[in-house]
Amino acid sequence: MLFSSDIWMMIAEGVRDSLYMVLVSTVFSYILGLPIAILLVVTRKSGLHPMPVVNMVTDVVVNILRSVPFLILMILVTPLMRLIAGKSYGPTATIVALVIAAAPYVARMIESSLLEVDPGVIEAALSMGASTKTIILKVLIPEAKTSLIVGCTIVIGTILGYSAMAGALGGGGLGDIAIRYGYNRYQFDILMVTVSLLVILVQIFQVIGMKISKKTDKRIRE
Repeated sequence: MLFSSDIWMMIAEGVRDSLYMVLVSTVFSYILGLPIAILLVVTRKSGLHPMPVVNMVTDVVVNILRSVPFLILMILVTPLMRLIAGKSYGPTATIVALVIAAAPYVARMIESSLLEVDPGVIEAALSMGASTKTIILKVLIPEAKTSLIVGCTIVIGTILGYSAMAGALGGGGLGDIAIRYGYNRYQFDILMVTVSLLVILVQIFQVIGMKISKKTDKRIRE
């Protein structure tokens, strides 16, 4: 495909913006999602500190946020995007919506990973007088490390997909280029390039994530 240097520059900037949105959103989504997940695990009926009401409220809030389609959520949080980023479009503004959409998803992924930890390990730590904080930081998270890494790989792919959808509302990145040029202007060559790049990015993150998870999996021996 013979594109002008300006088109290639635009595509390169789209890749940069997509990576910026995905990586920053992932970090903030985990900052918000991790404590929510821990709260869900600790306060469940069989948790370290059962608190049915707190668990139920948190569970409902997470489910509600996860149920809202991303584009609708992006429209709903436009005032917040404008408040934080100074505008309601572009990569930085989109990060706000991405974090709000991804944090509940991250919380569920982490919760699932933590619940996979062998209860016997937790009971052993309790029998030795370990505090709740110690069990969370030195038992639950380390034991679930491999599953957490696999989950993070899935989350990154999901956020990348969200960022592409944000292009429909001027979110920037490869999705924005695909919509503005590939769809609105019927330049299907640009559309194919942007879609291919999105697929390649997902594959790169997938390969990296799986390699790291294999290195941390104690069940796998060289």
